[in-house]
Amino acid sequence: MAFDGLSAKLQNVFKQLRGKGRLTEKDVREAMREVKLTLLEADVSFKIVKEFVNAVTEKAIGGDVLESLTPGQQVIKIVNEELVALMGSTNSKLTMSNRPPTVYMMVGLQGAGKTTATGKIAAQLKKQGKKPILVACDVYRPAAVKQLQVLAGQYNLPVFEKGITANPVDIAREAVEYAVSHGHDIVLIDTAGRLHVDEELMEELVNIKATVRPQEILLVVDAMTGQDAVNVAQTFSDTVGIDGIIMSKLDSDTRGGAALSVRKITGKPIKYVGMGEKLEDLEAFHPERMASRILGMGDVLSLIEKAQETFDEAQARELEKKMRKNEFNLEDFMTQMQQIKKMGPLKNILGMIPGMNQVNLDDAMIDEKAMVHVEAIIQSMTPKERQNPNLLNGPRRKRIANGSGRSIQEVNRLLKQFEDMKKMMKQMSDMGKGKKGMPKMPFLR
Repeated sequence: MAFDGLSAKLQNVFKQLRGKGRLTEKDVREAMREVKLTLLEADVSFKIVKEFVNAVTEKAIGGDVLESLTPGQQVIKIVNEELVALMGSTNSKLTMSNRPPTVYMMVGLQGAGKTTATGKIAAQLKKQGKKPILVACDVYRPAAVKQLQVLAGQYNLPVFEKGITANPVDIAREAVEYAVSHGHDIVLIDTAGRLHVDEELMEELVNIKATVRPQEILLVVDAMTGQDAVNVAQTFSDTVGIDGIIMSKLDSDTRGGAALSVRKITGKPIKYVGMGEKLEDLEAFHPERMASRILGMGDVLSLIEKAQETFDEAQARELEKKMRKNEFNLEDFMTQMQQIKKMGPLKNILGMIPGMNQVNLDDAMIDEKAMVHVEAIIQSMTPKERQNPNLLNGPRRKRIANGSGRSIQEVNRLLKQFEDMKKMMKQMSDMGKGKKGMPKMPFLR
């Protein structure tokens, strides 16, 4: 998960600060020394770390922080504010041309995820009512055009291509002309990449830019390459000129140094971050939400947005009625679980909940496979058994265990947890009078 190491270490530092009733200047400087080491280990550039730590230290010991009733919390608040400022302060959205079509030029090195990001952005814009078209200008990499076509097919998007013998500059120009005549208001040009930055690549990109005059040039960088991603961003910014950055594979980068460095060094905003393989896993980048995640304070707004995108509103209302009437059954439970799975990895979802910091998540020992096992058990039941678990006597449970490939003990444990959950739901619907804690879910070990 993104920022795992950084988040856990920062939270340990701040836990020590919160544990002290009063703070001295020495306490703050020692804590900031730990923060400095943690950021350097996360592959944040030395210059940025130095500026960041100096800014936090100056505000922490220069104001009324040390004299406040909660000095530890005040220091964390300052760190949060500085992290937000470091990553760009506010969300930077794609801009649109006053006169369609709006042209976006996608650039980046090979393997960064440029083609995938191109398809996902087009699909998201389509969901917003736009009419995008993808343009295959990578005529050098084997099967690059085919990859774009396959990706476009998943989202039912059109692709403009002229084969691998055409000139990329001509392809881009003709694609924009085609978009005008066929009513496409968005053009996303998937340009060629290289294994490294070279003069030939840059010259071609500059020529395409001069020909189609894109509204925005979006650079896709691989977060897992750390400071190399920052160096690539700086080179593209200086040579071609970029308007925004898309950071791919952030979900696989436990350090996160590139995300914390690239905005400050290039002066260009991060517009999207890739947090997984699915369409919705290309997320708009919100500096304040990311800072909150890093500091273990959750990200409720992103969680709500994910839920709104995933859950069917009418279905949710129907389930709410069932919960209130205590009619929630195993069929409903499986439906809810399948909806949750669509939101992405469970650890990422729980990490957005305030208080569920890295330490909590590690202690929970989240078992993603257990969700598959639970689904297999429920699917091995008949429709009547799912709707009325009271029918599940010994022989039926044995049949279900055999059918799902799980043990009878697992079947019994699931049914016990389901009954505990129903009781909790009834307590919640009775104006919160019940005092029992939340039961352990089947996918938490």
